[in-house]
Amino acid sequence: MTMIAILGAGVMGEALLSGLMRSGHAPSDVVITDTRPERVEHLCEKFGVSSASNAQAVNGAETVFLVVKPQDMAHLLREISSSIHRDALVISMAAGITTVALQAELPSGIAVVRVMPNTPALVDKGMTAISPGSHCSEDHLAHAENLLRSIGKVIRIAEKHQDAVTAISGSGPAYIYYVVEAMIEAGVLLGLPRATASALTLQTVVGAAAMLDETGEHPSVLRENVTSPAGTTSAALRELDDHKVRAAFLSAMEAARDRSRELAQGQ
Repeated sequence: MTMIAILGAGVMGEALLSGLMRSGHAPSDVVITDTRPERVEHLCEKFGVSSASNAQAVNGAETVFLVVKPQDMAHLLREISSSIHRDALVISMAAGITTVALQAELPSGIAVVRVMPNTPALVDKGMTAISPGSHCSEDHLAHAENLLRSIGKVIRIAEKHQDAVTAISGSGPAYIYYVVEAMIEAGVLLGLPRATASALTLQTVVGAAAMLDETGEHPSVLRENVTSPAGTTSAALRELDDHKVRAAFLSAMEAARDRSRELAQGQ
């Protein structure tokens, strides 16, 4: 068995498909599915892969990616449980769905890996956290890591931390975009043309991220390097502290974690 089945061809499904193709996987080894025929047709034309029904796609597939919304997972598992090969590796990208829940709906003993990716996977800059199910071997985990590195970095974590990962890296890009939006709007308020405010903000974010990544310095150190005593940055940071922005981020991420837990309980 060599075929990879990707069940769900939304944004993350396409990101995964694109990454696999760029990392050297043959289109003939990948089959995709989705509930939208026009979406499947578009991706098949774009990447040269084939399509099938969910049951057909998993029949003989070595690796099965479940890339559907949490609320659609139960129906999908019922569709594929009688067709999936018992030696297949199932990799779930659905937030909040536990390996125990997945294993309960699949053939006994099947290997499951729970994954939390994020949307920068679209540009091969994703952050993916993976957790093994009870039947998952070291070889299974290594195989999952190898495939997922096609869309960015991969780390292993205990499954009990997956809800926190969802709150940090899974939802995290949206927090960054929210801040970027606010900075651009502030630039316009301060009199800059929108295009100029956008260019300044975007490159500042890219540069700051590169500094964090390449220097290895703690963010507090880098922040202090920019913050002169009684200077402009100090004045700005004081306003953020006065408005309890740090506390708001903590509350927001707790809310994301709690929602991930609710999704799991609603399985």
